[in-house]
Amino acid sequence: MFSGISPASLILILLIVVLLFGTKKLKGLGTDVGGAIKGFRKAMKDDDKTATAQISSDEAGKENSVKQTSDASSQS
Repeated sequence: MFSGISPASLILILLIVVLLFGTKKLKGLGTDVGGAIKGFRKAMKDDDKTATAQISSDEAGKENSVKQTSDASSQS
């Protein structure tokens, strides 16, 4: 009925992995992977904030240059 890995097979694989590496190594691996994911998410948020701030400053710079150009044209 189901194609793929059965629940019994998953339990057997998990048992073999625990026997090979031990619970301390698996706990350390889980902690390291969790820290890496957390760092990646933080970097993505910081990058989004930087990009948003840069876009805002670019738009403000364009508005100022348009105002300066129109002021110079009206003074002539």
